Amino acid sequence: QVQLVESGGGSVQAGGSLTLSCAVSGYTYTFYSLAWFRQAPGKEREGVALIDNDGVTTYADSVKGRFTISRDNSKTSLYLEMNSLKPEDTAMYYCAGEGPGGGQVQLEEVDFAYWGQGTQVTVST
Repeated sequence: QVQLVESGGGSVQAGGSLTLSCAVSGYTYTFYSLAWFRQAPGKEREGVALIDNDGVTTYADSVKGRFTISRDNSKTSLYLEMNSLKPEDTAMYYCAGEGPGGGQVQLEEVDFAYWGQGTQVTVST
């Protein structure tokens, strides 16, 4: 069973930085994409960043140039480096893993079958 466990959330002032981590385990196949999503209070969950099996990255427009997604070569650790944080970045951040079946993956909830419990990021003015 695939498990995703996030860590690294916290409180930071605007302009600060945080790096989130996600421990990935249980995949029985080699090719899969990983992503970060977030959900702010009263809003729908939205995609933040995606790294596909080939290492190609995709970012939401709202975080381009500020956030960087990466993973280790074994694909058992996923990271999200967040710089120049803004109050609007405040949300619960979730790690997501692609399910079986293959195909093109986009930064959409429906493309991911496995989810972590989330880690809270709060950015204050």
